[in-house]
Amino acid sequence: MTPISYVQQQRITRLCVRCGLLLMQYGAESAIVVDLSKRLGIALGMNSVECSLNFNAITLTTICDERCITTTRDTINQSINVNLLVQIQQIVNKTEATASDDKLNHELTELTTLALDELDKSVYPTWLVCLFVGASCAAFAYLNGGSWLITAVTFTAGMVAMLTRIYLAKNHFNPFITVIVTAFIASLIGATTYYFDIGDNADIAVASSVLLLVPSFPLINSLSDILKGYVNIGIGRAVFTYMLTFSAGVGIVMALVLLRIQHWGF
Repeated sequence: MTPISYVQQQRITRLCVRCGLLLMQYGAESAIVVDLSKRLGIALGMNSVECSLNFNAITLTTICDERCITTTRDTINQSINVNLLVQIQQIVNKTEATASDDKLNHELTELTTLALDELDKSVYPTWLVCLFVGASCAAFAYLNGGSWLITAVTFTAGMVAMLTRIYLAKNHFNPFITVIVTAFIASLIGATTYYFDIGDNADIAVASSVLLLVPSFPLINSLSDILKGYVNIGIGRAVFTYMLTFSAGVGIVMALVLLRIQHWGF
């Protein structure tokens, strides 16, 4: 590769930071964010790349020919999208493979930038997501001994709750407010089995209708980060996960209090 100018090093630094930000925003664990950001920078000609993560920010340093550039960018959590994470990993792999073909550095940087610009960010239709979320909640209710009426109520509660969650998320509501409102609506519909004496096991409908709010993916990431040495961001993600769980509990209690249900549980 040809010698890298200071301006080119700046472009590569921005590209590495962009890669790291995308990975963080769409749910990658910290080890993957650091690894792919470093690999991308080295593939584009840097001598060394150092990356540090916080819960809502990334700091990255590139070193080339005794020049050092450090930049910090904040990040905003988006919905988890494993398809995007796989695409970014494939782009980094392709960049590493192309780097060995003696291609000019600026050409390789342009190709990588273009690949990131053309990421496929398409998602499943809202109605399809709501349908399958409602079906999964209903399946859990049925497997736990719920009658067909209980299963039908759970299906409706899960579907409406997911529709509410997607709507609030698209309108950039606070994630904790989003969870509280979603849990409230799901519990309100599920608790109608108590209020109108529908079926035999009303507890199952209330419990199953809020399963979509279980933050399993972020919780697994937080534990993985802590075990792999990224303690700060792991603790931050864990606290965020626990706050989401607490918010779901607040929404459930609000619904039960509104309907004046004195007892609930298996």
